[in-house]
Amino acid sequence: MHHALHVIDKNRYEKSSKSLGHVKGVTMKGFKSFLMQGELIVIAVGLVVALAFSTLIKAFSDNIITPLINSFAGGGASGKGLGWTLNGQRVNMGAFISAIVYFVVFMAVVYFIIVVPYRNYMKRRGTTVFGAPVATKECPSCLSGGLPLAATKCKFCSSDVPVD
Repeated sequence: MHHALHVIDKNRYEKSSKSLGHVKGVTMKGFKSFLMQGELIVIAVGLVVALAFSTLIKAFSDNIITPLINSFAGGGASGKGLGWTLNGQRVNMGAFISAIVYFVVFMAVVYFIIVVPYRNYMKRRGTTVFGAPVATKECPSCLSGGLPLAATKCKFCSSDVPVD
């Protein structure tokens, strides 16, 4: 009897390890297909380009904009610039204004160098991105939103929906 239980346990272990390998293979295939999706690649490239522009614009902001702002307040060589000291703490308005300029310039660069060309590329492929949302309607019975304008039945409650 003890030997029969050992054989059953061994068969159960072999079956479970085979199914685990199958799940592992499916998971790896799914992960690979996820990584190789065109949209993910485009997002990754966009992120790398944005980070590169960020470094460039940060250098521009730190080495050109901040000294110009500080010079307006008579910062001179001491580097105090635009700001004041309050209870021994420096409130540096020049650095804050420089950060605002950095943000605006960076977002403009991302928009005009990444978003606009990507939108035009996707438009040529027949896909709308970063556009106005598609118009939808609401079900009068269950009040669920997001129904296409041409829908005649609600996808949530199956009630008839008037066509607009």
